[in-house]
Amino acid sequence: MTRSVFRFLSRQAELPELVGERHLLRLARYRDFEAWHVLRRDSRAFLQPWEPTWRTDELTERAFRQRVLRNEQEFHSGMAVPLFLFERETDTLLGGLTIGLIRRGASQACMIGYWMGEKHAGKGHMFAALQLAIPYIFGPLELHRIEAACIPDNVNSVNLLEKAGFEREGLLREYLKINGEWRDHVLFSKIAPARGRNGKAGS
Repeated sequence: MTRSVFRFLSRQAELPELVGERHLLRLARYRDFEAWHVLRRDSRAFLQPWEPTWRTDELTERAFRQRVLRNEQEFHSGMAVPLFLFERETDTLLGGLTIGLIRRGASQACMIGYWMGEKHAGKGHMFAALQLAIPYIFGPLELHRIEAACIPDNVNSVNLLEKAGFEREGLLREYLKINGEWRDHVLFSKIAPARGRNGKAGS
């Protein structure tokens, strides 16, 4: 276990940037505050039914700066990789995807979560983000299992995970307190492809 953690940290000295043809995933920076503030503010009614209750200072610059610092600490400690999703051509903030609850040892697993600004939803952006994140999780992070949980009636999220190759495993009863209520969640997972003797993923 110790060897695995140190190997992970030694490779992660630089902050990650996952680059696709049209999209970019990277950690938040202080200069992202205005774009984040506007996107979250304008998407509040759209996002709130699927998220924990927002704090009274949720959208303040101070809270955002604390978030940026915490995200970098979590990344460098190997606990999480909280990423913002951008459209490369316009540098527009679209949403976020977090690789969290990273477990090493015998587990080698993580839990992903994501959010999308209302005006960017339903356009394939988060599916593209998953296509960048999944190889990173199974590759550089060397994890074996990705988990995701969503509220059963969040049809868009269910469809997204199934399209990305996640398999439904079961029901987590009153798993998270969402929008002030303990809600059941459906658990999905995706397992790393089998690897051959040379360490490369097999068919």
